[in-house]
Amino acid sequence: MDSVSSLPIAQILQTRGLRPSPQRVAIFSYLYNNKALHPTVDMIYKVLAPDYPTLSKTTVYQTLETLYECGLVQKIPEDGEMRFDAETLKHGHFKCTKCKQLSDIFYSEKALLPQPAEGYVVKETHLYHKGHCPMCSKK
Repeated sequence: MDSVSSLPIAQILQTRGLRPSPQRVAIFSYLYNNKALHPTVDMIYKVLAPDYPTLSKTTVYQTLETLYECGLVQKIPEDGEMRFDAETLKHGHFKCTKCKQLSDIFYSEKALLPQPAEGYVVKETHLYHKGHCPMCSKK
């Protein structure tokens, strides 16, 4: 999370010009502290709704969109649904087709990724592999 990673969640939001409402703090905190989960809107809603009775799926979705626009989360289009990731270092993902686990894959900036023709401006790159994770490969 670059230079803000040591700050409390509310301050991280403030560094991006966001008001740290209790719901925003809860949503971003959940993502930030559960980076390996790559949760969906529904998953986040189900976890947080018991503690935030006024929370709606729309609020979760809108908050995640705002966090994405501010560069605090990544979107991962995955099997027809959107997942969210608070790990903002450049990385890709690996989806195990057996156990369905989605794992981060970190790569060097110097990795030889294909580049578009001249004149194109790249805003995002998604590196996504599918196969069997080490645990499922052993079975």
